[in-house]
Amino acid sequence: MNDPQGDLDAARALALAVDLRVQLGKLSRRLRDQTNPGDLTWSQKAVLVHLEREGSATVTTLARAEGVRPQSMGATISVLEQAGLISGAPDPADGRQTLLSLTPPCREMIKTSRTAREDWLFWAIQTKLAPGEQETLATAVELLKRLVET
Repeated sequence: MNDPQGDLDAARALALAVDLRVQLGKLSRRLRDQTNPGDLTWSQKAVLVHLEREGSATVTTLARAEGVRPQSMGATISVLEQAGLISGAPDPADGRQTLLSLTPPCREMIKTSRTAREDWLFWAIQTKLAPGEQETLATAVELLKRLVET
């Protein structure tokens, strides 16, 4: 038997999913516009994000995390080292390997970039949303957290 309410609910959920994806993409682009990421490629940014979140790592670990060959990751690492964004030190557990870490200037760049995005978002929330809408947004953020955790 056909369930009209179920079909309507599914169609509404699909439309919501499409709209959410589009709006999150726009928000992401607006936040990116608030920073000066320099001339870093997506691969280079991914390495920096990985090192910030997970801590020091070897080229092999980074290559595995990004789904590329170690040789390809080596080229990415070389550019980041030349830019002064990462540095290597011998792995205390295996001196044959090098552990890569973010440099202090890179950590500062990431902090400054994050602050710029948060400042823009704070300003947008404060100036474009009424207090009641801010409460609605807070509820929506909690729902987004649930979606991400599944």
